[in-house]
Amino acid sequence: MNSVGSHTAGISEGQGSRAIDAVLGQAFTIRLWEDRTRGEQWVPSYNTKALALVDDRFLRVAGNNAVENGQRTFEFQGVLPGTHELVFEKRMGWKFTAEDRRIFLVQVAPTGKG
Repeated sequence: MNSVGSHTAGISEGQGSRAIDAVLGQAFTIRLWEDRTRGEQWVPSYNTKALALVDDRFLRVAGNNAVENGQRTFEFQGVLPGTHELVFEKRMGWKFTAEDRRIFLVQVAPTGKG
């Protein structure tokens, strides 16, 4: 599927909530670092009526064959105008609680004049 007119949110590691400006019907991207060798995995949680996950990719960047770490790229699309919370938790398979958490406030603007 083509992602024409996608907006890349230059957001990565950090604390607290981050703001993302998006346009209704256009894609935006969030990139987070994962070390899959340690069992890390970012898990998004959001209102599926307001935001849609359109792509989820992992780009391995390590040159060592025994290490699998890199950038995880999530591409979302705003489905409803307004401000929506998008929470990512870094999960480890053997832990009951998240190791890290990232909160994004996505402001989806309507298209055209309103």
